[in-house]
Amino acid sequence: MPGSTKAMGVLTVGGLVVVTAYTVALGGNGWLWFGWIVLGLITLGMVATRNS
Repeated sequence: MPGSTKAMGVLTVGGLVVVTAYTVALGGNGWLWFGWIVLGLITLGMVATRNS
C-alpha cells in the first residue's frame, strides 16, 4: 500500500519537527526522541517491505 507508506513518512517527518520544536522550547525529553526513533524504524520497515 504505497499510500499508507507515504502517510507514515509524512507522520515521521512531522513528528521530527514537533519533537525538535519541543526540545528547543522546553528542553530535551528522552522518551519523545525514543518514540520518534521507533516511529522512524517502523516507517523504514514499511518502505523495505514495499520495495521487496
